[in-house]
Amino acid sequence: MSSQMLQLLAMLLGMPERDSLPILQEMLPGHDWLGPAVDELEQTPLEQWQAEHTRLFINGYPKTPCAPFESIYRHEQMDGPACDELKRLYNRAGVSPTDDLPADYLGTMLAFAAWLLERGTPEAALQLRELQQKHLVSWLPEFSERLTRIARLRLYRSMGEKLHQWIPECP
Repeated sequence: MSSQMLQLLAMLLGMPERDSLPILQEMLPGHDWLGPAVDELEQTPLEQWQAEHTRLFINGYPKTPCAPFESIYRHEQMDGPACDELKRLYNRAGVSPTDDLPADYLGTMLAFAAWLLERGTPEAALQLRELQQKHLVSWLPEFSERLTRIARLRLYRSMGEKLHQWIPECP
């Protein structure tokens, strides 16, 4: 998967805002898979899109179905040992993730993977392999399957499919 695709998937984990649909519309020429999702979103009120995002990723009842945090899947809690492991990996790569989000947030991990791909060095390839093997492969299959199955909006189902396609690429 390209670094551009990983950055796009990381972006899609963010809360939709008023400018989100126009941004996706601008991306259509390079990402045909977004076409049907954008068509659906053009007919969907922003508040409904935001509610679906919140239900899937932030605060679903009785349980958030697709929490985008590794610790939830591996340790059944927020801010588990995976956060410390990832912080050490980021530090070794010379990256300091924002304090706004936990180190095991999928958006951060995807952005980091994209950055490593862009670097293209043997060291970056080893760090990407570590990210994939020690972190993503352990929970991303379940996350992407849930997202594909549970999401009510095509955008998120398609996102789940794209993430699932990336899993076989993980060594």
